[in-house]
Amino acid sequence: MSFASTKELTRQARADGYAVPAVNIVDGISIAAVVAAADEAASPIILQTSVKTVKYFGAAVLAATAQAAADAARVPVALHLDHCPDRAVITETIAHGWSSVLFDASDRPLDEAWAQTREVVAEAHAAGVDVETEIENIVGVEDGIGSDDPNVHYYSDEQLIAVAHDTGSDLIAPALGTAHGLYTAAPVLLVDRVKSLSAQSDISIVLHGGTGLSPDEFTAFIDAGVSKINISTALKLAYMHSARDHLAEAERTGKWEPVKLFDQVGASVREIVAQHIALFGSAQRIGVPA
Repeated sequence: MSFASTKELTRQARADGYAVPAVNIVDGISIAAVVAAADEAASPIILQTSVKTVKYFGAAVLAATAQAAADAARVPVALHLDHCPDRAVITETIAHGWSSVLFDASDRPLDEAWAQTREVVAEAHAAGVDVETEIENIVGVEDGIGSDDPNVHYYSDEQLIAVAHDTGSDLIAPALGTAHGLYTAAPVLLVDRVKSLSAQSDISIVLHGGTGLSPDEFTAFIDAGVSKINISTALKLAYMHSARDHLAEAERTGKWEPVKLFDQVGASVREIVAQHIALFGSAQRIGVPA
């Protein structure tokens, strides 16, 4: 069984007025927990892998682990490569059956980003893989990729749509005032930009830097046309804080059982994913057998 199409999941979400959670997993524990939360809520889900995670575990191991979780689920599960400027890693994940890849060309001039995006889309589409593209700078560094300078590359709405249409991109990740990581000040959110982009194209629009936004802010973005929302920092915090608390209790009691640690971490991840499924309105969107 293959993974679900990221493009199709997000297009259905846009048509029905919700967003699909795209959660950055870090290992088998988080993969199982994210899929379990989606399955329980009858929500489509996108598992996202960073370049670092792919390189650490290997594409074959990650794909097999994600596929096993997807095969056991009653809901559609997509597998997505997040923020990747490295063409070799994109080629590797395409070969191992990822649903989609994000080619991050935000660190290069427009003409170069445009030409390379066209090449990546051609390569991916030949294998039946969807492509999310990012040519603008979204503030913040995530897994070693990105910049804290908001003015590196920023284009007009018309330029973004022109690049997307010319290259055949399936999803776009525009700068929307959000930032990767934790906010140190209130962001200036560009909800109206989503409305403008949505009016010009039916290409799926992706919100990066979602951790820390309020329920009303998420709703405003979804109502404007966002249909994929990335969650990374929230999962990392749930994972690490849970592990920290468990280890502190193990130190206090002298009981050291790794499986109990895995259970506690998994439960924390499931809880945070369930919260975001509810926020994004994706629960009960999939008919599943009782």
